[in-house]
Amino acid sequence: MTVSESTEPAFAAPPKIVTCNGLLFDMDGTIIDSTEAVEKHWGKIGKEIGVDPAVILATSHGRRSIDVLKIYEPRLANWDYISRAEAQIPLEFGQDAVEIPGARKVLDELEVHSVPWSIVTSGTRPLVTGWLDIMKLAHPKNLVTAEDVQNGKPDPSGYQMGMKKLGLRHQEPSFIVFEDAPAGIRAGKAAGCMVVALNTSHSLDQLREAGADIIVRDMRSVEFKAWDKAEGEVQLLISNALM
Repeated sequence: MTVSESTEPAFAAPPKIVTCNGLLFDMDGTIIDSTEAVEKHWGKIGKEIGVDPAVILATSHGRRSIDVLKIYEPRLANWDYISRAEAQIPLEFGQDAVEIPGARKVLDELEVHSVPWSIVTSGTRPLVTGWLDIMKLAHPKNLVTAEDVQNGKPDPSGYQMGMKKLGLRHQEPSFIVFEDAPAGIRAGKAAGCMVVALNTSHSLDQLREAGADIIVRDMRSVEFKAWDKAEGEVQLLISNALM
């Protein structure tokens, strides 16, 4: 899935410790890769509404279905339809999704140490919980999904809500966002977060232009190091980032 570049990128930056008080994760392209499942899903909808699925897919990644359907078929741009349709994706196409390398290990460590973390995604709640269930991945105690916000990414409101839901006691808590899509990167930066971008779905140029602070190939570059419960501070080791 990793996007290849015309010249071999140098993912060889020396290891670096980053600290924060809370962690916010996008879902698709960051925790799982459901590209094939999503393509099949939009293929079905494209046939239903008479729009070439390739046209839809060119603009849909990292965006809420309701925002995509407002463009191509406004009569279906409602949460009842979208929630029902997205709930079927993991059930129908579960075999077509895979984990982003390293994601399971990171999430399991965060859960073991009770580190504050959340998922902030453009998918609906039935879609996200469906994928977490079927792939047996850690469920965050806090979740922000498409139907929770008025405006989707790149609007920062999703990440701002995720920050508030963690309920951190710090006067000015710091957050790290993990994203793969330019819209999500821009949302995280607009919310005032450090953004670690994964080169899993978009080109390096797109990730740079969106303003990513650190770029890695996937979650194998992210290692949990320590959780200071008294200070409410987590340390992560970032290795093999783009130089």
